[in-house]
Amino acid sequence: MNDPRFRLERVQGAPVSNKDILSDIQRAASLAGTTVISQRLYSEFGQFDPTTVSRRFGTWNKAVVAAGLEIANEINIPDERLFENIMRLWEYYGRQPRRAELARPPSRISQGAYRRRFHSWMDALAGFVAYANAQDIRPPSLVEAASGHQVGRDPSLRQRFRVMKRDNFACCACGASPALRPGVSLHVDHVRAWSLGGETTDENLQTLCDACNLGKGNVL
Repeated sequence: MNDPRFRLERVQGAPVSNKDILSDIQRAASLAGTTVISQRLYSEFGQFDPTTVSRRFGTWNKAVVAAGLEIANEINIPDERLFENIMRLWEYYGRQPRRAELARPPSRISQGAYRRRFHSWMDALAGFVAYANAQDIRPPSLVEAASGHQVGRDPSLRQRFRVMKRDNFACCACGASPALRPGVSLHVDHVRAWSLGGETTDENLQTLCDACNLGKGNVL
């Protein structure tokens, strides 16, 4: 038996408002589980043709910004942001990230940006490793120095990577790793607590998972 209920169908060629388009971009990003929406991803989850969106707003990136989302194919992204994204993926997967994983959350930058800057994914990884392995200790703020500390409290991106890589991207207390159990979140923690005089040096830092870090507290 046919369903008697009325249903709204968009007529081919019917006018669409900018608000409709922006709402649909936001809806598509929500369905994809990301705040970074590329034309390819929108083609999979969106209702309208990406070329229609680009014509309406001038460019695809302008439409994405108007929707309050992040640009996937931004031009001339600084190396530090490119490396931060690689680090985000390395922590998330607990291993060296693969090029295909740039197209999925939690990546916020697409393959094209790395190809334009480094020509290949392996060259991008080599650049990141060289950057991350360079010594980079944050100087203390005036407040931190007044409390007797020699370096800043928060480890830098480079230092976080060195410590996690040293610890094989696994919790030093229980062995949990996102490479073995997806979803495990890792943190870089002070072995001797900062509040007890512990410094932010590689030797005084360790990798802990959420549960172990929460249970540790300010203990030696």
